[in-house]
Amino acid sequence: METYNGKLKSQKMSQNMIKLPHIAGFVLVALVVVLHQTRNNGNVVHLLDQQLIIQQWPIGSTLNENDSTNTGSCDLFSGQWVYDDTSYPLYKEEKCSFMEEGFACQKYGRKDLKYQNWRWKPHHCDLPSYCTKIAIYPKFNKNFSIITIGTPITRFNGTALLEKIRGKKLIFVGDSLNRNQWRSMLCLLDSYLPASSNKKLRTTGNLCFFHATEYNVTIGFYWSPMLVESSGDNVITHSKSSRVVRVKSIEDHGRHWADADILVFDSFAWWMSREALTIRWGSFGSPNATQKTVERNSRPFEIALSTWSDWLEMNINRTKTKLFFMSPSPYRPGDTSWGTDHNCDKETEPVLNVTYWASAANREMMRITKSTIDKLEERGLKVEYLNITELSAYREDAHPTTNRQFWRTLSRDELESKRFTDCLHWCLPGVPDVWNQILFAYIMKS
Repeated sequence: METYNGKLKSQKMSQNMIKLPHIAGFVLVALVVVLHQTRNNGNVVHLLDQQLIIQQWPIGSTLNENDSTNTGSCDLFSGQWVYDDTSYPLYKEEKCSFMEEGFACQKYGRKDLKYQNWRWKPHHCDLPSYCTKIAIYPKFNKNFSIITIGTPITRFNGTALLEKIRGKKLIFVGDSLNRNQWRSMLCLLDSYLPASSNKKLRTTGNLCFFHATEYNVTIGFYWSPMLVESSGDNVITHSKSSRVVRVKSIEDHGRHWADADILVFDSFAWWMSREALTIRWGSFGSPNATQKTVERNSRPFEIALSTWSDWLEMNINRTKTKLFFMSPSPYRPGDTSWGTDHNCDKETEPVLNVTYWASAANREMMRITKSTIDKLEERGLKVEYLNITELSAYREDAHPTTNRQFWRTLSRDELESKRFTDCLHWCLPGVPDVWNQILFAYIMKS
């Protein structure tokens, strides 16, 4: 038998069906054990009885388990945006305890809030969802039944994620776009935390993190915009037009997140400025160091990623740590305060043409990243490449533009110019929530 949405559906599993009265007495016990054991496991529960063995596991995005709707058989990254003001947004901007002022577009004057109501729909499936199933096996009989507890959660299950990573450390490493995604993750989880939870962020050097004591879970962001060491590593004073990069040095960063259980990397925008880049061999401040100024191109980025991959190969615990790399959020070098040259403040709708490819999506940089990750896998280290570029490129309507906090009051002329328009980061709630829904799916299946 299976119960879907509270309705009982009988299903003949073999010639000798298990009788409902025979298992009814065990269901309540099973539920209690499942609810207790999933706190510690979340994947499989075994209850040995003279008659029954009970198992529990997450399912994919529909109740039809033969459907191609999981991360292994469906391309979650190719699809279209569907307007859905019933289910979205996943949280309210003003209710998020972890909101950053640079992403709080509604608070800073944005009137059109439709950007919050778009749902990402892959072409041939839905984003995965999860609920509990229990398989009940008689101990000495091949017949079995399946009970589904509750309805599948089709958006985001913060409790399931917190249980999955109980006792673990999830760290986002990279630039402010990764910080954007980290803040999104915290906002998604916020309403699932106990009311008594201490929702304070703590900072240690370049690492800012939240620790959920109820789950012993740490979710942090480590500022390292070029992954390797650079003159932009200072968390406060990193807004420098000229960049100096030590493309062969990453140890000072890596030691701060080497013990993480899940690492989510990104690095792209800081490599794309039109200004020259200085490559340095030797430590900062060393009189014996040498350096060379080069035009910005893909080669320094490729060297830096090679340094990153070599460090991972030598230092990451392959049986413990799950690795992810986010593909570039569309970015076009320019002269605004965020380095972009297009003005997105007039956009109010996503691009709905699925053949659209943003000129701001740099295929060469994506090729280098994917090639580096593929070579790592050949050497025995798996990094999941989450290609969020296409789905993000459709959403020029969802950037902060000038609806964000500024360090000083701007004049009307300044606000109307594109110099102060942020077309790089994303409003929250918004696009990074979908990145995290996909990340959630990959974490849950691992």
